Amino acid sequence: MFLDTFRLPGEHWESDFLAGSPKARRTCYRSYYPFGVFPPRQLEQIECAPVTIFYGGNGSGKSTLLSLIAQVLGVERGAPFNHSAFFDDFAAACRATGEGAPAGSRLIASDDVFDFLLDLRCINDGVERRREELLEEYAQRRRSAYQLQSLEDLEELRKNNAAKSGTGSRFVRQAGMVDTPERSNGESAFLYFTEHIRENALYLLDEPENSMAVGYQLQLRQFLEDSVRFYRCQLLIATHSPFLLSLPGARVYDLDSRPVAVRAWTELENMRAYYTFFEAHSAQFESTG
Repeated sequence: MFLDTFRLPGEHWESDFLAGSPKARRTCYRSYYPFGVFPPRQLEQIECAPVTIFYGGNGSGKSTLLSLIAQVLGVERGAPFNHSAFFDDFAAACRATGEGAPAGSRLIASDDVFDFLLDLRCINDGVERRREELLEEYAQRRRSAYQLQSLEDLEELRKNNAAKSGTGSRFVRQAGMVDTPERSNGESAFLYFTEHIRENALYLLDEPENSMAVGYQLQLRQFLEDSVRFYRCQLLIATHSPFLLSLPGARVYDLDSRPVAVRAWTELENMRAYYTFFEAHSAQFESTG
């Protein structure tokens, strides 16, 4: 594995650092984040597995853990994150053991996927606008009574003849317009992960299920399982998805518990709530076949 353990500095170190730091005594700093996030949870060390999952509600520290690990290991990341005035100080006190993150390792946050979706939408919007312009040109050329006056007019006459002898879609294709596939957000998000996750690397995934319906979450689960099993990837995932929480062999840290505990995914509070709800409605599922 690339990462075996990740150790946080602990409550006593936090207290000593803040007490002795001139920066901490400046009144302009209203937050000491990420100081104070983990001591209430009594979390000092993460023991990693091929798949390690951080589960918990908002503010539980899931994304913070991924950001700290990425910082300490020098893992590539794209989207900006909550890099407070004290983040580098805290990260410098963290310790990691293992082989270290190989080239190509990266943190993929929800914002990376959303930016990708927005880029695709902008491309598709641009393609659509250009297509409309070409169709308008096609209509104008079909109505044109353009006459050849000189050899310089030959290309213009050729375009008019092409418009009059073919369909609008053919005119658009001949202009070099290639259709950009229209995909759902879920399909595009799944595509993002399949394009960015390669073999022999460490990947930190922050709520990768965002934008994905159940079908694509199941496909993502299988893809991630195969990436670990066959392509020597190690995964650290922050997620609420039951499909990802159930990845085979995953070590699940419940950040909502005090102290933080490693649990089976079926023991997590939200998963038990889902189970109880569906069990109470099992007769309705059975009756609808």
